[in-house]
Amino acid sequence: MEKPDWLTLDQQLAVRTAANRLGEEFKGIYGPETIGRFIESSFDQFADRASVTRFLPLLAERWARQRLHALAKVEGLAHTGAPTVLFLCTHNAGRSQMALGFFNHHAGENAIAWSGGSEPGIEVNPAAVEAMAERGIDITSEFPKPWTDEVVRAADVVISMGCGDACPVFPGKRYEDWDIADPAGETLVDVRPIRDEVERRVLTLMSELGLTPVQTGDRA
Repeated sequence: MEKPDWLTLDQQLAVRTAANRLGEEFKGIYGPETIGRFIESSFDQFADRASVTRFLPLLAERWARQRLHALAKVEGLAHTGAPTVLFLCTHNAGRSQMALGFFNHHAGENAIAWSGGSEPGIEVNPAAVEAMAERGIDITSEFPKPWTDEVVRAADVVISMGCGDACPVFPGKRYEDWDIADPAGETLVDVRPIRDEVERRVLTLMSELGLTPVQTGDRA
């Protein structure tokens, strides 16, 4: 794949290394051409975001990995049997990231969760990060990203929060629209009740899916 001239040699090496790593991970499922295409398209989604330039190869690899897992499920090439939930909001910076954090925290390895946005922001809302940290959940490694067809198609449940008509709809899926205030621009004090509402809804969803919250001692 071609990489922008402004990437350093170290970053170019990191992209090639990421492609090789994914190649080993998906060996026997997808070949170099498919993996290269996903790395490239994932890379392009973040290429114009100056604030994440330093971490661009890492972000591209992480997102390409998620998309490849989704594609493998859609194509029937790999499936763990665990339910997959997709949380969507406008900027993928606040509500959907908190929902993702709570779901992963409470469900552990018993389910899969992803998130995305119709108009992805530059970074996860700092107030949301701080509010989640108060609950012992670290979402600092997450990043805003758009959704893609394979990710939506691989989800069993799609939860939307404020993205309205922009949210994708595919037949045969369970859809829910959560009416939750947008934490964008709010202070930590104002984000706390939003955070608590998100957790309440996540726990309700898990109960409906037959998922029991894991205990701290059950985590790897």
